[in-house]
Amino acid sequence: MSKRQESKYKIDRRLGVNLWGRAKSPLNKREYGPGQHGQRRKKPSDYGLQLMAKQKLKGYYGNIGEKQFRRIYAEAVRRKGDTGENLVGLLERRLDAVVYRMKFAPTPFAARQIINHGHILVNGRRLNVASARLKDNDTVEVRAKSKQMALILESVASNERDIPDYLDVDTSALKGRFVRAPLLADVPYPVQMEPNLVIEFYSR
Repeated sequence: MSKRQESKYKIDRRLGVNLWGRAKSPLNKREYGPGQHGQRRKKPSDYGLQLMAKQKLKGYYGNIGEKQFRRIYAEAVRRKGDTGENLVGLLERRLDAVVYRMKFAPTPFAARQIINHGHILVNGRRLNVASARLKDNDTVEVRAKSKQMALILESVASNERDIPDYLDVDTSALKGRFVRAPLLADVPYPVQMEPNLVIEFYSR
């Protein structure tokens, strides 16, 4: 297990939010940060608020590395339209995000793992790159040999999350289609995301 995966709930406590809206989050028991000074009240600066917004967005998508996240931001800036909306759209096009949204995995970390292990097909071909970017109308499915995996079946049966309408999913066949890139308002984040503050952070 990677260090990133082991410490996923530390992200919740550090940021002070239940980032994935999960019942297992330690924040449900202790609504304060970790460590000796975790219960102190802090008033963050503008920089602190921007940094927090960036860490929330990075953390939510499986704690993406800074170098990779900066590349996604640069692509969002290059594209026409609102940079914040572009950033969210690019993050939601990632294969691990789509597998998670389709409920084939209980967390973005688990989605990345099942992709890396070759359990996912995109347009009928095995793809094991979690950061691969999907196009409109690409199909995503669990490969035949993996359709009885307990992790996948339990995740699909869970009532913890709903499937958003920019995906078309047949849960019985464990197959879905990426219809379109969503707008920020379409994405079912359990906490408030502020991509505008992320843009401000990188624009300093």
